[in-house]
Amino acid sequence: MIPTGGSTTQKKDRRRLPVVDEGLEQRRNVCWRNFLAARAAAVDRIEDDLAAAEVLPLSWYDVLLALYEAPDHRLRMHELARAILVTRGGLTRLVARIEAAGLLRREPDPADKRGLYASLTSEGLQALRTTWPAYARAIAEHFGRHLTDEEVEVLDRALCRVLTAGRER
Repeated sequence: MIPTGGSTTQKKDRRRLPVVDEGLEQRRNVCWRNFLAARAAAVDRIEDDLAAAEVLPLSWYDVLLALYEAPDHRLRMHELARAILVTRGGLTRLVARIEAAGLLRREPDPADKRGLYASLTSEGLQALRTTWPAYARAIAEHFGRHLTDEEVEVLDRALCRVLTAGRER
């Protein structure tokens, strides 16, 4: 219940927020909230497992994996921010820490002096390879084992539709 103060009658009347109920079917609202909570819980557990294994933190792994998958293992900073879903300011700080560890390097864009590329180093590639076994175990433990093969198929199709729609602009 949302605290509102006032009498019991007022509390009952105020329990339903128009911004929560309006235009959103309740099952979809609950599903959305469960999705967010499940994602946060799984990510927390995965991050704990990676820390215990003394490998890359998840945010570092995501940056390096995005670079690994990119043509020539490099991306412009704004492309990297989009690929890993962080703000540009947050990415700048994260990239600086990863660069200080020698796992990537920032290079000027010869075609645009204001632009920078982030490029994967050989040390970064090795760190990805070292981290993957612990990450794979954590994904299996905290996500995969809770889903049947059929649920994986349904969830994958549904999330791909949502992702595709979100990328259309």
